[in-house]
Amino acid sequence: MAKIERFEDLKCWQEARKLVKMVYQATNEGAFAKDYDMRSQIRRAAISTMNNIAEGFGRYSRKEFIRFLEMSFTSANEVKSICYAAIDITYLTEENANQIQGKAEEVKALNLGLIRYLKNKKPTA
Repeated sequence: MAKIERFEDLKCWQEARKLVKMVYQATNEGAFAKDYDMRSQIRRAAISTMNNIAEGFGRYSRKEFIRFLEMSFTSANEVKSICYAAIDITYLTEENANQIQGKAEEVKALNLGLIRYLKNKKPTA
């Protein structure tokens, strides 16, 4: 496994960045672009998914990093949930929402894998 020296090296952050791009592209079109509140909410959730990984990486303890990864995980759930509302009010097609939700699931899985790794990692001397 390659050594992780920067948050940009983390696969979960890289995929969260892609999630942000997908959300911004989807919310720049049609009725979604005109609904400031919902557009802002899903964008903030997506950005939170990415930024919490970066912020946690910069913290001084493993426990804090895990806490921020958990916040990223819940923000990805928020993105998924908003997608359902966006489908229901026809802001997103099911296909587009499924792509965003799939990326959110991927970020969640990567975060969970990193959380498990950090919880099981032996302290260094």
